[in-house]
Amino acid sequence: MAQEASNQPPSSQESVVQVEEVVVTHVLQPADKTPPPPPPTTTTVPVERDSPPQPEPEAPEKKPVEETVTLETHLSKPSNADDSTNDDKLPEFKEESTKLSDLSENQNKALQELKNLVQEALKSHEFSSKEEKKTPPPTASAADKEEQQQPQQQEVVTEAKTDAAPEKTEEEPVETKKEDQVETKEDEVDTKKEEQVEKEEEKKEETKETKDDATVDDDGAKTVEAIEETVVAVSSSVQSQAEEKASETEAKEEASPPLPPEEVSIWGVPLLADERSDVILLKFLRAREFKVKEAFTMLKNTIRWRKEFGMEELIEEKLGDELEKVVFMHGSDKEGHPVCYNIYGEFQNKDLYRKTFSDEEKREKFLRWRIQFLEKSIRKLDFNPGGICTIVQVNDLKNSPGPAKWELRQATKNALQLLQDNYPEFVAKQVFINVPWWYLAVNRMISPFLTHRTKSKFVFAGPSKSTETLLRYIAPEQLPVKYGGLSKDGEFANTDAVTEITVRPAAKHTVEFSVTESCLLSWELRVIGWEVSYGAEFVPDSEGSYTVIVQKTRKVGSSEEPVLCNSFKVGEPGKVVLTIDNTSSKKKKLLYRLKTKPSPSD
Repeated sequence: MAQEASNQPPSSQESVVQVEEVVVTHVLQPADKTPPPPPPTTTTVPVERDSPPQPEPEAPEKKPVEETVTLETHLSKPSNADDSTNDDKLPEFKEESTKLSDLSENQNKALQELKNLVQEALKSHEFSSKEEKKTPPPTASAADKEEQQQPQQQEVVTEAKTDAAPEKTEEEPVETKKEDQVETKEDEVDTKKEEQVEKEEEKKEETKETKDDATVDDDGAKTVEAIEETVVAVSSSVQSQAEEKASETEAKEEASPPLPPEEVSIWGVPLLADERSDVILLKFLRAREFKVKEAFTMLKNTIRWRKEFGMEELIEEKLGDELEKVVFMHGSDKEGHPVCYNIYGEFQNKDLYRKTFSDEEKREKFLRWRIQFLEKSIRKLDFNPGGICTIVQVNDLKNSPGPAKWELRQATKNALQLLQDNYPEFVAKQVFINVPWWYLAVNRMISPFLTHRTKSKFVFAGPSKSTETLLRYIAPEQLPVKYGGLSKDGEFANTDAVTEITVRPAAKHTVEFSVTESCLLSWELRVIGWEVSYGAEFVPDSEGSYTVIVQKTRKVGSSEEPVLCNSFKVGEPGKVVLTIDNTSSKKKKLLYRLKTKPSPSD
């Protein structure tokens, strides 16, 4: 056809644009069998291309050009990048493996070193908080003993000197009597006999004085000896008492058995008990770039904080359900991570804002509620090697109170600080949707202070790209209706597969459900943004039967119900045909799924 068109002579007439039509056919299983998720469908698409205008008399009949279009279900793989209007590539964070066999040699070595440090800390009860940790009373040192002995020695010496003082006063009267006798005898000395007698008496007095001096010396020596004996006795008594106390302490220590190793659990996993402990230790190592000492310090601080915060008691507290619309878990992403939604716009409610942030006590309660919610979510994760042990966070900033609300900023800051210090590597991705301009400005200011690892987990999308961004990571059957998915309470569950198709501008898509037996066929359908025409009909296989209009063709506006649900009771073999006509100049995203049930009896 292309060659034939190129051989025709050019013409000045305007070319006519034909509408592209795509037909998708599904063959349904019998009603009593559960149909498997629809596989990728290969569709033959007749497309009429624009061709150069030709002279009317010689224009040959056009033949449609056949194209093969492969449609895929949106269960696990992200949509094709070509279908996205967002030219900016989203930062991709590849989550590391938690299997020991996938670790490098250095990483395995660091993990073993950290395990050794944890083992020693458990033996010495190092993880206990400072208030709970019992320390033995300090033992008296040698210097302390000397200080205790010195006052006792001084007291003994003082008492001994006081007792010895009167003995020295007895010498004075003896010397006085001696001088009086000498003076009397000097007056009477006239003869040699008297001199001799005097000499003899002097000799006697000298002998007597010598004896008295000897007596005094003996008494002083005895006093000094007594003092020394007393000091030695006191010293030996004090030393013996200290030795007795030391021996008693040693005997008690030998008699009491050593304390068993401390048992510590974190997020419901006992440390060093099994393989799950390795997965948790890897989180601390990765948060500190496999620096063992820093990872151990972080782990120790986290365990002590959890005890001080009363984590086990917090889990059982009843903190109310006023904030259940602010933070909630819903479904999972394409890799199986649980998804947590944080809806900041709920705080536009002034009453809720006042009850949550008006004073310090209320902000503290909000913080405890948020930590409790996170703890309960984490304990549902799989910490076995290779299991899903991280969460995807979706932060909806639509109608967020903004930076002017100091109380909200303060509470958020405190919560983020606690999460950063005590919950390492629990976020697989942070998706921010409906992002206002001021938030991007704030993010640009704090971005230089964030690590490359942290920034690689961030994804930002403005209001016009939020649904498209979420569908990159979350399948439509897992995504809530308010964010562009099909997940809601009703006939269909999150396990019912959804098919996703891009409807190009000025194109018509026809989806056919072939039915071979009597059944009740149900389907739900959504076009993101709508503004397209939709109709449904049943076409019997029998030539003599009539086509049944299930849904009259009409244009569906963007303000209408986002998801349309229909059902049709099939009584004979045939097919249900859904038609989506996109007459706009923008491409549209079509989501649909179907199921069959046994036909109810009349």
